Amino acid sequence: MGVKVSVLAIDAGNSKTDVALIGEDGTVLATARGGGFQPPVVGAEAAIDVLAEALERAVAELPETGGPRATLSSLAPPGSAVHLSACLANADLPVEEAELAAALEARGWASSVEVRNDTFAILRAGVDEPRGVAVVCGAGINCVGMTPDGRTARFPAIGRISGDWGGGAGLAEEALWFAARAEDGRGEASELARALPGHFGLGSMYALIEALHRGAIPMARRHELTPVLFATAAAGDAVALALVERLADEVVAMASVTLARLGLLEEEVPVLLGGSVLAARHPQLDDRITALLAARAPKAEVRVVSEPPVLGAALLGLDRTGAGPEVHRRLRGQYA
Repeated sequence: MGVKVSVLAIDAGNSKTDVALIGEDGTVLATARGGGFQPPVVGAEAAIDVLAEALERAVAELPETGGPRATLSSLAPPGSAVHLSACLANADLPVEEAELAAALEARGWASSVEVRNDTFAILRAGVDEPRGVAVVCGAGINCVGMTPDGRTARFPAIGRISGDWGGGAGLAEEALWFAARAEDGRGEASELARALPGHFGLGSMYALIEALHRGAIPMARRHELTPVLFATAAAGDAVALALVERLADEVVAMASVTLARLGLLEEEVPVLLGGSVLAARHPQLDDRITALLAARAPKAEVRVVSEPPVLGAALLGLDRTGAGPEVHRRLRGQYA
């Protein structure tokens, strides 16, 4: 068809999917965005159909070359070397990555397929070589690390049963718990008892509890309370501040354990922070993370990832295909 696609890059989260078609020289040939990737909700095949729709839209944007219009099924004819690099939410365990990779291989879109948890995309997007640690705190919390020789370190990160604490959803739950007890006297007094219901225009925690329990306020809106928690902490509330400090402790615990597993505690290495909670740059959270990590890993360089995760998926694909440094630089330059 004339257009040499080398990598199909996918970054799929719970709420949206970004795809990019990368040429052999690192040029971004086409991009598209699709819906969320939720195999636990809709099943693996239906979730992969969402990826297919996004990829088809990207393929439709490929420049015409005088030959037949490209289709998704035509990208990887027999003997081709098209690689699919998919970084997917809900691929939390290696067995799930393997199952999803097999399902993607069955679609025949590429001659080779690699599936990773989407946290790896954030890590790779933020580093010039596959070396470092990333902690992501959005709706949930996760941490991964990798080295150029292919070693990785990770956690299951599937909730409390795997030892997790934090994430936007978890913080909102904790804030509600402490606010309820502050109002009825079981716990320490806290401004959260007024700030949380006040966010929804309610006068008490009892009113908020009733509204959530009876569906007047959808449970899905609880995530709106996480910024309220941080604002209350910044205003000096001790209970809210303790929750913010505990989140910093969790971030540093995950990062330092991952660094230790990879033998990087004493080396200069990037520790990248991503996800909506960490990207919001709350000063109290940032300052505590920086201070605690400096004590545990004094040579680590902490920074927030600003690059889009789909870039990380694409770079992981180029790593797999053996592309040279100039190809990596060209690709990264297009996302600068």
